Amino acid sequence: MSVKIRLQRHGKKGKPFYWIVAADARAKRDGKYLEKIGTYNPNVNPAIIDLNIDKAVEWLQNGAQPTDTAKNILSYKGAILKNHLAGGVRKGALTQEQADAKFAAWLEEKATKVSDKEAGLSKVEYEAKAAALAAEKAVNEARIEAAKPVVEEVVEAVTEVEEVVEAAPETIDEAQEKAAE
Repeated sequence: MSVKIRLQRHGKKGKPFYWIVAADARAKRDGKYLEKIGTYNPNVNPAIIDLNIDKAVEWLQNGAQPTDTAKNILSYKGAILKNHLAGGVRKGALTQEQADAKFAAWLEEKATKVSDKEAGLSKVEYEAKAAALAAEKAVNEARIEAAKPVVEEVVEAVTEVEEVVEAAPETIDEAQEKAAE
């Protein structure tokens, strides 16, 4: 039985969510699987990958073949490197401690790259929001400048109406007396 490490699609239409599974190569894409190794969520930036590296290495050592996308994910998370280092330990090229040290150094480097990418994305997002706010302020100021003459005309009309109202008699009796004069 040949085993594949592949993605099993879940989620809804337009919002995919994947399980990373070890499955028989003859099984359907979303069908029966042998073991769930992790998850992959491509809907966010950067994508969220939760992977049990030890289980993935175990399946790789037992002969499981990853699909192209699964291989990229395993490589991104370091499972391929850990499998390679484990092969070196088996052959006697290096000790387990050296392999663990190399893997830990690689993980630290990868973590700094990911955090730099996240910081860059948040900076770009912040700059985009600041630019949008500045553009909105410019449009509002232009709108206010265009409305000033109209506002001045309305203020003049209101003052004329107020003058007429002040000159008008306050009661009906006073209006009748003025009319009689």
